[in-house]
Amino acid sequence: MTMSQPQQFETRATEGSQNQYGKVILNKERFVQIIDEILAADSLPKIRLRIAELRPAIATSRNDSIGIVNIASNGDTISMRRDVLSADLGQISESQTLERAIYYLNRLKASIVEVKTSKINEINLKRWKEYDEVLTDSLWIVPKRDTSGAHVSEYWGNFVPQIPRQMMIRYTKRNDWVLDVFAGSGTTLIECRRLGRNGLGIELNPKVAQRARELVETEPNLRQITTDIAVGDNTTLDIKDMLAQHQIEKVQLLMMHPPYHNIIRFSEDKRDLSNAETTEDFLTMFGRTVDNATPFLEKGRYLALVIGDKYAKGEWIPLGFSCMNEVLKRGYMLKAVVVKNFDETKGKRNQQELWRYRALVGGFYIFKHEYIMIFKKQ
Repeated sequence: MTMSQPQQFETRATEGSQNQYGKVILNKERFVQIIDEILAADSLPKIRLRIAELRPAIATSRNDSIGIVNIASNGDTISMRRDVLSADLGQISESQTLERAIYYLNRLKASIVEVKTSKINEINLKRWKEYDEVLTDSLWIVPKRDTSGAHVSEYWGNFVPQIPRQMMIRYTKRNDWVLDVFAGSGTTLIECRRLGRNGLGIELNPKVAQRARELVETEPNLRQITTDIAVGDNTTLDIKDMLAQHQIEKVQLLMMHPPYHNIIRFSEDKRDLSNAETTEDFLTMFGRTVDNATPFLEKGRYLALVIGDKYAKGEWIPLGFSCMNEVLKRGYMLKAVVVKNFDETKGKRNQQELWRYRALVGGFYIFKHEYIMIFKKQ
């Protein structure tokens, strides 16, 4: 992948991108033994010959004379992505020097016998090539919203499930706790169930909260994690008490997807950010939300803010960066700003020509993106 190519979501990805590809099950002890034998070779031709013996067994995934594939009853096994392993073997064969071939062999051995993860996620950095699902570029192309399982698009303004999924894979581990203070239709909590994270939400509108509970409950809870939604104002709700009900004091990820001010009005409630009279009022209310939630995010963990800009009276209002500044005022470190596309919203559906005309008349550009801003609590 080149720097100029934006990364794209799969419409529905399984847990861990290696599940999307063919696997090969190897006898771990025997495979390591063979690698050690190859490492003892004293010439590049001998290494290439031994690799050539390995590759057919890896490619066909049948029981083989070497004794490494599909031997589940004879010692420990390891599951590896066939395409990645084949590419690694090819890289060894194509090495131009003995030293380089030995380097690649040792790296392959380390990917089998060692596991290296960080404190905040379960990505095995010794096998980092297998995590194609995990996006690392700052431009994300989302072909369409994931509507599989419990996800629905009936709630105007809900965000794509692929966003909280990416945030959880990057910044949490199984059984960690995620707090979404703008729970909406429960998108984050549904993904929590899929990934084995505990999820808590806050939603101002009781009817929306009840619908979110219903949707979340339709998603299988295979790992028996906790999901719960509290009804209330996220600027004043007692989050400490909310967490105490689940015998915890801190969460490991904080998700925020506020209204983009008054682009969509979600209720008549004056506490609703979409009803803020001015941009300044909106930012004040948003800042209070951050103030209320920040004490309960574990130090060194992450806040993900999903936000877009707006137009008002012919002027571009940089709502996203204004919200970014509100978070930074609270002592967070900015780690990334991701630009995510969107091709169509309900408000612009089937009105492409009208909006193009308006843009030409008004001298503006049509919104085709929003931001995912990632902060680390210091």
